Order: sequence, then structure tokens, then C-alpha cells
Amino acid sequence: MNAIELHIEPPRAATRDRIVVTNPYDGSEVGSVADMPPQDAQAILQAAKEGARACRALSRHERARLLDACATHVERDQAAFANLIVAEVGKTIRQATKEVLRCVNTLRLSADEARRNAGEVIPFDAYAGSENRQGWFTREPLGVIVAITPYNDPLNLAAHKLGPAIAGGNAVILKPSELAPLSAMKLVSYLVAAGLPPNIVSVATGGAALGEALVSSRDVRMVSFTGGFITGEKIARSAGLKKLAMDLGGNAPVIVQGDCKLEDAVESCISGAFWAAGQNCIGTQRLLVHSSIYEEFKRRFVDSAQALKAGNPKRADTDVGPMISGQAAARAKGVVDAALSQGATLLCGNLLDGAVYAPTVLEDVKFDSVLWQQEVFAPVVVLHRIDSLEEAIGLANEPEYSLHAGIFTNDLEAAFKAAETLEAGGVMINDSSDYRFDAMPFGGFKYGSLGREGVRFAYEEMTQPKVVCIRRTARQV
Repeated sequence: MNAIELHIEPPRAATRDRIVVTNPYDGSEVGSVADMPPQDAQAILQAAKEGARACRALSRHERARLLDACATHVERDQAAFANLIVAEVGKTIRQATKEVLRCVNTLRLSADEARRNAGEVIPFDAYAGSENRQGWFTREPLGVIVAITPYNDPLNLAAHKLGPAIAGGNAVILKPSELAPLSAMKLVSYLVAAGLPPNIVSVATGGAALGEALVSSRDVRMVSFTGGFITGEKIARSAGLKKLAMDLGGNAPVIVQGDCKLEDAVESCISGAFWAAGQNCIGTQRLLVHSSIYEEFKRRFVDSAQALKAGNPKRADTDVGPMISGQAAARAKGVVDAALSQGATLLCGNLLDGAVYAPTVLEDVKFDSVLWQQEVFAPVVVLHRIDSLEEAIGLANEPEYSLHAGIFTNDLEAAFKAAETLEAGGVMINDSSDYRFDAMPFGGFKYGSLGREGVRFAYEEMTQPKVVCIRRTARQV
């Protein structure tokens, strides 16, 4: 921890308050980090400006080598990373291990991007009047990027900011969630150990005032944020004229047609709804099930939800760990209780034990309720009976927030119609909404996001084209 502390503290660091990170399952202290006041922003920004010059000076093969080396070391120590994720956010050990391996893949994809995505030749002579010109464009770094990450994927979402930014030659000020900063900080320490020069990545740990001081600075060329819509709006107001990339959440619908493979649909939707205790921006929240199979799907789905084991995330047989805090779990229960008071029917769950909230399934939820309209970010799913694909698509598209959607069907025409008309950044066919491959473009429609993540796409957001054009002046023979 000492090496990490030396890296993240500003040069004039003195005794200060600490942010204590607690285990959401048992309340034990996992660690603590500096609670940096907004006055530290200038020292952090100055260090980042120096880091931007240093990263730009690194050749592409050096950036790629650093990222590959870090990936190798993270993979080697995957058990330590997984145990830290379990401790600070309560993911089950199986889910945490998968996140570590995804982080390894994200870093390696970023290394590949550093090597290959340097720009393109421009065919100037394809246009009349430019026959005597030739040239190309390169992809150049933006400079200093502020990256703000959430708690639900504390390691891999940090990698999705850091990897493409470093590949593109930028410096990054990483502000991880106050609830779960330790995994991201450990990743930064591994980048430094792999040879990343000082100040290319600076970690800023503190509250909203520190974040506002950073994002509003004219020295920052881009803010990359993953989190909630309200915070995203505040960032947009504070940022001023700079590039913004945001993933702001969703309320994922999955359509289950009568001709689907029922067993596969149930199994996939159970995973989609309850993975990471439902704290998943592309997690399945609304299941729109055709009336011809509704009762059978409901029986199987509820039985499967009740069979999930909720509790201690360290145990290999645990399916659903705690939410990030008891307060978050109580908030989720409050949303469900409000829906029940409006006439919804509880099929299972709604049981609270500390921060552990049992997998919860409802039906008859009112369309104007918070549970239908907004992202609940909890292990809660709504079942709704539909009679046609058109009805399902209309209901799926209602909320203002959209990232992913899904459909289960064996009808190719229905699959294509859903893919064309669902208002989402990704449509998963015969898969739940929560499928994501780290190389694909990731983002949403409407208020779901600004821009796209996914390594190649984030890299291109974090770089800018520079055109070089050569005019030949010699007379042609």
C-alpha cells in the first residue's frame, strides 16, 4: 500500500482525513484512502500535465508493452485481485474472478489498439482537384483525461478507462468510487510496477467537491464518466467546453417470445437479472413474456430465483452476494414496497438481511411506477405478459434510459425486427441483456450514454485525428 500511497498523494500531502472502505457483507474495515480536499486539484492537475507529456513521448510499442506486462501480472495475481473485489464490493468469488479475467482481456485489447490504430492513408486523388496531393491522418492524444468510475465493476471499468487512454498517449486522473477505490488503486500500482512513468496515471480519492474541481479545469481535455444520470448532468454543467463520454445507466428489457427455447431463456435471464446482486447497468430488469408461455416461464423463473443462494460472497456456492451497502439494499426494498403498495404482486424475495437483498420477482407492476420507469440497480426483476412483438417493443422503448435489450426467439424475422426497432445501444438475440464483450462498442440510446466504450471505441474517443497532406509541386512528365 505504501507504493500506492506515494503515487496518489499530491506532493504537499500532510495529515488529513481518510475514507474508510468497509466490507458490505460483514462491515469490517478493508482499508482506507486519503480524503483529498478540492484544494489538492491543482497539484493533481499539474502532475497530470507532466504525465501527458511523458505518455505522448512513449512509442506505441512501449505503451503496448506496458499494458501487456500489466495484464500478465494481473493474471498471475488474479486470486489477490478477486479477493479484494469480494471484500470491497461484495461480489461473489466466482463473479470477482471473472471480472479479473475481463480486466486482463481489456488491458491486452488496449495493447493491441496501441499497436494497430495509428491512423489511415487518405485517398486525396479520389477527388477532382486533389490529384497532386497525398497524405494520411494520425491519431493523436487529447492530453489530460479525468476518468470517474463506479463501484459495481471496480477493476474492469477502471481498466476500460486507463487502457485505451494510455494506448492513445494520454495522462489520466482516475477518480474511483469512494465506496470501492482499492481495486482500481491496486491496478494502478501494477501499471507502475510494469514500468509506467510517474504521473501518467494519478489517482484522486475524495468527494464531489474534488471531482468538480477536476472536471471543471481547462487543463482537462476530456471527462469519461460511468455512473448515474443525475451525477452525469452535474458533470456536464461543470465541465465546460471539453469532450464528454458517459455511460449513465439503463432499464434493460428482455422480450421472451412463445417460440423460444424456454429452458435457455430462463437460465440466461436468471443470470442477467441477478448477476452482481443486480448492480449491473445492463442487468435484466423487465421481462416481457408472451402470453402463450407466460405461466410456465413464470413458474420456472421464480423456482430458479428462489433456488439461488444469497449470502457470504466468499463461499464458492454463493450465487448472490450483498449489495454495496445496507443503505442501498434498503433503498431497493423501498422501491419494491412502493410498487407493491400500487398493486404489484410479489412472486418471491423482498427479504432484507443487512446488505443482502434476496432475489426479488414481481408482476402486475404499474407502468408509471419507479420500478418500471427507472433503473433499480438491485436484484429485482419485473415480469409482464405481452400478446405481440409490437406490444413488447413499445413497452421496451418506454423509459428514457437505454443501454442494452434482449430477445429470445427462433423466428428470424422477429429477431431482425427487434434488432431494428429496439431503442438500445445493443440488442442481444437469444441472450439476456447483460452480455458484453470488452472489444465491442458499448453504450446506449436516449439518456443512456454519450459516446461509446469498448476498447477500440474508447481509444478513438480519447484520441484526435491529425491530417498530413503533401502537395507535389514538380511538373509531371
